[in-house]
Amino acid sequence: MSPALVNHLKLSQPQLTTIALAGMMGQYPFAAMIGKVVDKYGPSACSIIASCLFFAGFGLSAREIANTPDDITVPSASTFHHLTIYFFIAGLGTACSYFSSVFAACKNFPDFIGIASGTSITLFGLSPMLISILALTFFSHPDEGLDVARFLQFLALFCGAVHLFGAFTLHIIPLPEDPPSVVLEDPEGLVHIDEQTSLLHGKRNNTVEVETGIVAAPPVKGSSVVDLAKDRHFWALAFVLFVIIGSSEMVISNIGTIVLSLTTAAPSTDVATATQVRFISVANTLSRLVIGPLADFVSPTTVSSSQIIPRKRHVSRVAFLFFSILVLVLTYLWMVLGVRSHVDLWALSIGAGVAYGSTFTILPSLLSSAWGIENLARNFGILTYAPFIGTPAFSYFYAFNAAGHSNDGAICKGVECWSTTFSWYTAVTIVACGVTGYLWRSWRDQV
Repeated sequence: MSPALVNHLKLSQPQLTTIALAGMMGQYPFAAMIGKVVDKYGPSACSIIASCLFFAGFGLSAREIANTPDDITVPSASTFHHLTIYFFIAGLGTACSYFSSVFAACKNFPDFIGIASGTSITLFGLSPMLISILALTFFSHPDEGLDVARFLQFLALFCGAVHLFGAFTLHIIPLPEDPPSVVLEDPEGLVHIDEQTSLLHGKRNNTVEVETGIVAAPPVKGSSVVDLAKDRHFWALAFVLFVIIGSSEMVISNIGTIVLSLTTAAPSTDVATATQVRFISVANTLSRLVIGPLADFVSPTTVSSSQIIPRKRHVSRVAFLFFSILVLVLTYLWMVLGVRSHVDLWALSIGAGVAYGSTFTILPSLLSSAWGIENLARNFGILTYAPFIGTPAFSYFYAFNAAGHSNDGAICKGVECWSTTFSWYTAVTIVACGVTGYLWRSWRDQV
């Protein structure tokens, strides 16, 4: 969408970044409040709120762009401010949509949170690829590029209708109560008893003990926000999310301008940008489909109030978080050393998609194991304030670095637009690797 907005609205790089950032930032300011709504009133309430926000955000954006003349030479300040607000509204709708679907799944399947969150979040990973295909097929012209106004009108109607349907279907089904204990007797004396038989059930001499690796849910020291803020592990995890999600969302929201810095013709730019969006979407989707079930299989089992399912423990869930940050280290290093044309950007798109998808998939089960499931949505919402700070920090660092290498406010061209940016990103992600290692060591017997 960025190239079309540049050609039609004549927006500068910082303005484009601000509009894209508003859509991302709209997902975070009310995250804790949205999580509390899910915990208290259920996911259907958030779904109907999302429907209203999508109708308003995308619909007003479409009207604003359609009313802008095609022959302007200077960007309109009012259009820029309005689009920033409207994209923020759409981003807030995305947050409500995300919480309603993900935590409807997690709270209905508390013993398989990895699979539940992974499969439901997969829909979010697939949506950019599906929507980019629809945009290229039905709303793009070979010579003029994307018709942004008509495309946003479609999103307003489509997203609003889908979430209105979700308001009537997303509910948390109460878990069945534990069945009463039953003692099986042997009235006919079929079991042979001799002097070798143990007097205590289950303690026979020929019994082979098998380690199942069940990890009991840790006692929650306190359920209030103040108690959570006093936990040093909470702050360490927040910093890791600050780096992973903040830098990944910078890539996702600015992939169009990164592609534009390495291409020239408008139609080819649209195609190249759509290709990178598909890379991000596929990587995002596959990582969620793989990481969720894998974490449930190899990591400590969740012990809920309803049942205990023994599975052998192989590795901590924090290992998957370490994998995400390591992928970003290698990805940003590749941007500094290996990228010279838009063809080489595949690694950036795939790396950001894998890290982003893996982190958000493992986070609900990690939080459930560390602090319990009762306030899972609220705790998840509180931790999303880390990328709420990280996304603008990483995004504006990129935007102003690129603006410093452009001429007369035009879009920056060349690898120098972002080479320094990704050099710093590499250093920061290496630090985050160390912090993740600290969490892995601290939680190795618990999470």
